[in-house]
Amino acid sequence: MTDWDKKLKLIEKDVYEIAKEGNMQVPLKIFASEKLIEKIKKDDSIQQGINVACLPGIQKQSIMMPDAHQGYGFPVGGVAAFDIETGGISPGGIGFDINCGVRLLTTNLERKDVEPKIKQIMNELFNNIPCGVGGESTLRLTDQELDEVLNTGLDWTLKNGYAQKEDLEKCEENGHMKTADSSKVSQRAKSRGRKQLGTLGAGNHFVEVQIVDEIYDKEIAKIFGITKKDQVVVMIHSGSRGLGHQVCSDYLRAIEDQFSDIVNKLPEKDLAYAPTNSKLAKDYLGAMSSSANFGWCNRQLITFYVRKAFNNTFGDKTKLNLVYDVAHNIAKVEEYKIDNELKKLYVHRKGATRAFGPGHKEIPKIYRDVGQPIILPGSMGTASYVLVGTDKAMNETFSSTPHGAGRLMSRHEANSLFTGEQITKDLEKQKIYIKAASVRGISEEAPNAYKDVDEVVKVADEVGIGKKIVRLRPLGVIKG
Repeated sequence: MTDWDKKLKLIEKDVYEIAKEGNMQVPLKIFASEKLIEKIKKDDSIQQGINVACLPGIQKQSIMMPDAHQGYGFPVGGVAAFDIETGGISPGGIGFDINCGVRLLTTNLERKDVEPKIKQIMNELFNNIPCGVGGESTLRLTDQELDEVLNTGLDWTLKNGYAQKEDLEKCEENGHMKTADSSKVSQRAKSRGRKQLGTLGAGNHFVEVQIVDEIYDKEIAKIFGITKKDQVVVMIHSGSRGLGHQVCSDYLRAIEDQFSDIVNKLPEKDLAYAPTNSKLAKDYLGAMSSSANFGWCNRQLITFYVRKAFNNTFGDKTKLNLVYDVAHNIAKVEEYKIDNELKKLYVHRKGATRAFGPGHKEIPKIYRDVGQPIILPGSMGTASYVLVGTDKAMNETFSSTPHGAGRLMSRHEANSLFTGEQITKDLEKQKIYIKAASVRGISEEAPNAYKDVDEVVKVADEVGIGKKIVRLRPLGVIKG
């Protein structure tokens, strides 16, 4: 095990750096408190961050967020930007669950309205939203319809009555990456996704009914539609399901085959990338963007079912409005100043949230003066947060901030230490009701299997890469 204390230098409060050395093209910067850096040092994520810093075309620095932990190739909680001419695009820098992301809905209900009916609404949600590994969509898409989902994203959901116009306006990329090309998605990936649109999946994915627990900035919270403590909101966390996973697998194999000379020279083959000027890089961008569009449609269909469940339980006057939807695992072309020159870069965010500051043209007009909403979920049974993007994030982290609590232990380890039955009882003592497709799905996602989300958010807020606006607490959760 490497003694990272000899290499890590605290350059300012909650910011550590490992200087450029050996094959590193840039330094590694880690945003973490003293408490969190001790957790991060326990796995191989720091070495992974250093490996990323060795990749050609990387700009400024390799970045790790306070929720960082070991991943595939790149650390989860990793951010890296590559020159669009001399760099590459790496599936391992995006992740298998392409556009795993999260959205938040406000309601016109309060705790006193929902708490007496919490079991009823959670049962209604569980019955409406297919959950778990084998959960199948009720939709039966033709080949043409699936291609339209992949190519046009949320435009398809609006056209087919699953979305409101405001849903598209309050979504990263408006829920439609224009670089999508469904012809670059394999038939196997399409067949895996065909029956999964509008499904929750397993792992850390969830639908959670929450209450507003604390408001730190009333003015910005109000702009986001959050007006008072005990207001009920709904958080949805899911991704591109088997389709995105298959796309990642397909292109990793293709890159390893086509660019074996590059892969063999890498510090770890899981960092495999396609040079940005290659046809394979463009093909992967088209397939990844299609997967991202599928992910946004998936969360939109779940939103449609959530609205239906709330109307069935609390009446037709119940309104659920989207605050925002952000992707966690994605790569996009964005512009940043590097050495006083504006450059187009492939920004890879793997387990990190985009965090544009005030005035950015890609933020919805309603939020543009204050910055982009950041939806940051905690682990099951703990707090979640709403933050807002900052100018400092633009300068320090390629407009990125943490995406959640970040795992502390593997799912296998969590299963050996916790039982689903005990966690369910513990949550009920806190007046949190859980419905899950499997008991194992509960134990894998035990709150103690994750880092302290309060500490993660504290670092983001104090360092200035995401300003804290609202804290949320769960009333009920459904899981796969």
